Amino acid sequence: MVDSMPFHARSWGEFTRRHGIAMPIDEVLRRTTGRNGVECIRELFGAGTPEARCLELIAEKEGVYRELFAPVFTEVAGFRAFASRARQRGLKIAVGTAGDRHNIAFVLQHLKLPLPPDTIVGGDEGLPGKPDPALFLEAARRLALAPAQCVVFEDAPFGIEAARRAGMRAVAVCTSHGADELAGPHVIAQVRDFHELMDSNFLETIDAA
Repeated sequence: MVDSMPFHARSWGEFTRRHGIAMPIDEVLRRTTGRNGVECIRELFGAGTPEARCLELIAEKEGVYRELFAPVFTEVAGFRAFASRARQRGLKIAVGTAGDRHNIAFVLQHLKLPLPPDTIVGGDEGLPGKPDPALFLEAARRLALAPAQCVVFEDAPFGIEAARRAGMRAVAVCTSHGADELAGPHVIAQVRDFHELMDSNFLETIDAA
């Protein structure tokens, strides 16, 4: 929905600097993108880090992220228009994210969608993060849809893999990763933004399927 990865990278950079973690940011992102907050912190501080400490640390990191991203908040080009068209065609919209309720509220507040998603599954609900399929499967359950009826829109390798494990088709949104990193037999489109999907009549194709 949003072009946030550069700001996650910057916030991880500030966070690791504060805590003396000498790990390249590319490696931090590889280990953490798509995982829930507790999983992210344990990737950096060790599997035995107490949950309360994990929550404290991830709250610090995500606070930096929101502070950096808020002044220049950017949707993935065309997302709001695409979501509106999907609604008009009677399609349901769910959000399955490893982000917590604070990041979810932040994004929805800035997106200003005419209608909220039909359901939201967040990373602080006790489910494992991606590439585990739990977030997506729970979203499908709440929508009363079979996994095969769902299409996941993802910009990260762990998310693409989670869609595969869930038995869902996927669209790779190549904002922060190349098409080669977001590939798979279940990937039915690879695009730079949602304008490309609208220009190719993607929603009409989904309806026909």
